[in-house]
Amino acid sequence: MKLRKSSRVDVANSLAMDINRGEFLPGAWLKQVELAERYQCSRSEVRRTLDQLVIERLVQHVPNRGYHVYSPNIEQRRNISSIRAILECASAVDIVANSSPDSLATLRRCAAQFEHCTHHGTLLEQYEANLAFHRALLAPCSNQDMVELIFDLRSRVPSAALGQWNSHARVVKSSAEHFAMVDAIERGNAEDLAQLIGQHIHQEDNPQRHG
Repeated sequence: MKLRKSSRVDVANSLAMDINRGEFLPGAWLKQVELAERYQCSRSEVRRTLDQLVIERLVQHVPNRGYHVYSPNIEQRRNISSIRAILECASAVDIVANSSPDSLATLRRCAAQFEHCTHHGTLLEQYEANLAFHRALLAPCSNQDMVELIFDLRSRVPSAALGQWNSHARVVKSSAEHFAMVDAIERGNAEDLAQLIGQHIHQEDNPQRHG
């Protein structure tokens, strides 16, 4: 069979979408031969794709056994999200106090990029744009050790693609929440910002709230 030319990004996005749709259930082992046939690509392309999705926490690699779909620990995810909410809400005063016209402009551009990706981007592009927004949101913080801790916590739970955005409507709502945060910073309202951040994180943790 002649393989069509495909990029790692194309294959990674296709596999991510299939995982998100439930084509591959949590815990399911991913056989490279079958994936190469399914996505019409080489096995080396499949391996690079799987390694990429390990980084995105959609897939886990078990040495000497292979790759399987990430199986989230719901209790752990909720616990970590609660810690994130405490830390990020506490950073609201710091963000507002240290934001500049330049940092605010950067944050608004990141919000616009995520909005663009909600309509025109792939699932992984949405994930990357969302991460860029949150990095820009926390960039003005004077306590960068706390920021590092926050992103370490983010890395311990499944990425957005694993269930945070279980519908297009939820992606659009996330985008609206981003712009609301930008507006709160522009108004200098740390209390509103903290509330928005908390709601945003808890909505991520409970995607079933939004159909």
